[in-house]
Amino acid sequence: MTGVFLQARMDSSRLPGKALLRLAGKPLLLHAMESLKKVKADIHVLVTEEGSVQAFRPLAREAGFELFAGDKLNVLRRFCDALTFFPVDTLIRATGDNPLVSWEMASRLIEEHKNMDADYSGFFGLPLGCGVEAVRRECLLRAERETGEPYDREHVTPYLYKNPGLFALHRPLAPAAFRSSFSVSVDTQEDFDRVAAVFAAIYRGGPPALDDLMGWLRGENGESGEKSGGFQEAIA
Repeated sequence: MTGVFLQARMDSSRLPGKALLRLAGKPLLLHAMESLKKVKADIHVLVTEEGSVQAFRPLAREAGFELFAGDKLNVLRRFCDALTFFPVDTLIRATGDNPLVSWEMASRLIEEHKNMDADYSGFFGLPLGCGVEAVRRECLLRAERETGEPYDREHVTPYLYKNPGLFALHRPLAPAAFRSSFSVSVDTQEDFDRVAAVFAAIYRGGPPALDDLMGWLRGENGESGEKSGGFQEAIA
């Protein structure tokens, strides 16, 4: 059983209420949900905390997502509690500040993750904010039991990829045509303004394809799509 779990909350410290900021006439968070709904999975869940439930319930209903509220600050525990409530075997984790998350690369990652029998999978090299992570259920539960680091609990998956001796990791470079250091993740007003410009150029009523984003980057920024160094993982 596979589940897509999208992490979001309302009270961002640097851009409060960013989940509901309007992009192309829709809340930013709804764009992420509409893209991830295209990923074939047994369940799609918006994972949040109690203070955000009232604001998010209509969006979750509109997008066809279940809604789960858990620990506000310990996000790893929040995810593990969600896994107890929705006992999926494979978790696809995404974050709600990424309205251009790629359903195409998420679908490809799920397939590779299962074929490799990996515990953790994530592409390097995608534009920051386009990617997701795939995690085996029992490995995330193990991380919650074992880690004592606040950073691991805030960011959910670092315990796995910091311990390659304990977990089977699959962390390949993304296909060359989709590599870029450009960020479409929204953390500040400047980020939002940048992503709004992208939406103005490529949005056509539904989740933009990654090809469309890369075409815009090549035209606007002169990127070749062939870079290979200095990449971060594409989930913010």
